[in-house]
Amino acid sequence: MTNESRRDAIKKVATMALASTAFTSISSRVSAHELAVGDKLKGKINHSVCAWCYNGIPLEELCRSARNMGIASIDLLSPKDFALAKKYDLTCAMVAAGNKDWGITRGWNRKEHHAGLVEYYTRLIDDTSAAGFPHLICFSGNRNGLDDQQGIENCAAGLRQIVDYAGKKKVTIVMELLNSKVDHADYQCDHTAWGVELCKAIGSEHFKLLYDIYHMQIMEGDVIRTIRENKEYIAHYHTGGVPGRHEIDETQELYYPAIMQAVYDTGFKGFVAQEFVPKREDKLASLQQGVLICDI
Repeated sequence: MTNESRRDAIKKVATMALASTAFTSISSRVSAHELAVGDKLKGKINHSVCAWCYNGIPLEELCRSARNMGIASIDLLSPKDFALAKKYDLTCAMVAAGNKDWGITRGWNRKEHHAGLVEYYTRLIDDTSAAGFPHLICFSGNRNGLDDQQGIENCAAGLRQIVDYAGKKKVTIVMELLNSKVDHADYQCDHTAWGVELCKAIGSEHFKLLYDIYHMQIMEGDVIRTIRENKEYIAHYHTGGVPGRHEIDETQELYYPAIMQAVYDTGFKGFVAQEFVPKREDKLASLQQGVLICDI
């Protein structure tokens, strides 16, 4: 080993040690179970949490605990739950969409879906706008043999029918990037490049992407460079530990403080939502840990 290689190796070991120390420090703070830490957050990242990850906890309890932690939003709420979020002075930074007809597997990439989706999304846009919430999620749908370029063209043709209306209502339609390798087999919007091409095809400030860090680490990696190069197309972020989509601490492969710093450095003013499924018994302590890890 050359002297230069040896120095590089020492630097890598030191960096890993610092990262481990940071994670351990946060874990010890969470173990004290001090949920009311809102006044301690640094304010560089706007924090949210996805409600579905805490289905075992009543939504009102999640809202109350989130507010105590300094979290300002609950992600993926339906209109029926908007009033509860507002009761705790929380926004919904990303409104949910999907029913028995439309969702992840049946989305905008099929022209035969467009009429039904336009009707469905028009109602959701109205509900989202009336609540004063900024973003409404959407999905490409599965390929089912559809060519990727044709999928872009079909999605663009359908989404153009609602994007201007959404803009007038001060709502942005946001398509989520999901992995097709582990969780959502055959989903079409499974790479950042595909989503960016769709954004360019639509050509509206009222259509952007939800960059799910967990999903894109599985599909393509290179998270920080991808974020930097595509910042203008990203409206929202989700977290999750890889592999397994559990806690985002030292039990998984991503170093979230560096990712959050990269997000912040792009000038991003939106929300980062914790979307991991806690493995630990104390799920709210895991949520607090995730917030503190991302609170750069």
